[in-house]
Amino acid sequence: MTHTTHITYTTLTTSLDHNIARITLNRPDKANAMNAPMWQEIREAMRWVDATPAARVAIISGAGANFCAGIDLGMMMSLGKKIEDPCDARTRENLRAVILDLQDTLTSIERCRKPVIAAIHGACVGGAIDLVSCCDMRYASRDAVFSIKEVDIGMTADVGTLQRLPKIINPAIVRELAYTARNVDAVEAEKIGLINRMFESTETLAEGVDAIAGAIASKSPLSIRGTKEMLNYARDHSVADGLNYVASWNAGLLMSADLQEAMMANMDKRKPEFRD
Repeated sequence: MTHTTHITYTTLTTSLDHNIARITLNRPDKANAMNAPMWQEIREAMRWVDATPAARVAIISGAGANFCAGIDLGMMMSLGKKIEDPCDARTRENLRAVILDLQDTLTSIERCRKPVIAAIHGACVGGAIDLVSCCDMRYASRDAVFSIKEVDIGMTADVGTLQRLPKIINPAIVRELAYTARNVDAVEAEKIGLINRMFESTETLAEGVDAIAGAIASKSPLSIRGTKEMLNYARDHSVADGLNYVASWNAGLLMSADLQEAMMANMDKRKPEFRD
C-alpha cells in the first residue's frame, strides 16, 4: 500500500511504500533547480520521514531529465531585495541568516534518523552536490554529470559541499573539483568514491536503489537509527569520543525488543519482523 504525506508540496512529490519513503524533486522544466519553496519543502519532507515510524529509509531522486541543476538563479537574483536594510551591517546579518537557513535545510537530511539515499541521473551540479553530500549513500546512472559549479558564478560554495565532501572523498580531489568546476562523469564519480555504484540506465538505477533501500528497511529500525547516529558522530569526533558515545548509547538501547526478535528469528531460522 502506498501512503502520501498530508503536506501539500509545490516542488516535491512524496510517497511511502513498503517502509521506503520517496522524495522526488519535481521542477523538471527547470532541471529541478532549487527555488525558495523547494528549500523549505526539502526540510519539511525530511521532518516527515524522521517523524513517520513506517518510513525506515528514504530515497531522493529527480523528475525529468536531470537530478538537480543546483540553486535557482532567480532565487539568487532576488536575494538583494529580501535582505536589504538601511544599515549595511544589518543587511549583511540578514544575508548570513539566509545562508544559515539554507544550510539547515540540507543538514536536515543528516538530522533525519533514517538513512537517506540519493538516486542521481543527468545533471547534479552546484547546490545539488551540497544536497547529495548530506545523504548516507549516492548511486547514479551512467548519464549522470557532477560539478561543483559555484566558482563559475563567482561565489564560494556555502551550504555544505566544502565541509562534507572532504569527509567522503580524497580532499585533494575535492580541491581540484572545487577550484576548476570541471565536469565529472559517472565512471569517474564511482572511481573517486563520490558515488557508491554506477548503473547503466535510470531504470536499473531505480531498481538497484530500491533493492538497497529494501534491504535496509528489513533490518531492525532501532539499530539502523543508532548506526546512523554513530557514523555521523564518528565523522566529526575522535575515535575515543565515538567509542564512549556508543557505549552510552548501547547501555541505554541495546536490550531492545529488536534484539530479542533478531535472536529468536535466528534460532527459528526465519526472517525477523520488527516494529516500525
